[in-house]
Amino acid sequence: MLRIALAAIWIVFGASKITDLSESVRAVTAYQLFPYGLAVVIGSAQPIIEVLLGVALLVGLAVRVMAAISGVIFLIYIGGIISVWARGLRIDCGCFGNGGALAANQNTMYGWDILRDVGFVVLALLVFLWPRSRFSLDAVLFPAIPAHLDDDDE
Repeated sequence: MLRIALAAIWIVFGASKITDLSESVRAVTAYQLFPYGLAVVIGSAQPIIEVLLGVALLVGLAVRVMAAISGVIFLIYIGGIISVWARGLRIDCGCFGNGGALAANQNTMYGWDILRDVGFVVLALLVFLWPRSRFSLDAVLFPAIPAHLDDDDE
């Protein structure tokens, strides 16, 4: 269930941005961390990567690797949010699309965004620690050796 939850997070994140890559680029640009050209590349690739991570986790392919990548990406997202908060920028994180500068009457939610992403890091860590599932492509491609065939029993 944890793997499916992590997959759903990535698919929702990516799907909310993949239909409007210019909006995704605008969200990455709002962080003011990268030169514009690099922000365009990141903003265009990010939704695709998020959906691919989600699909790989959903089918259970290379689960431990996908969980590790997920954790690292969430830590990068946390770092980005902390960076804009520390610099006094007023932006929407863009996690679910619609990122970019906030209107004067909108409030930032950096604390909640960071807390949410810390929860996602914990989720990714749990999936990393317990990646195996009977209902995964990994289980089909790399079945565990049954205990009765262990070398110590021969």
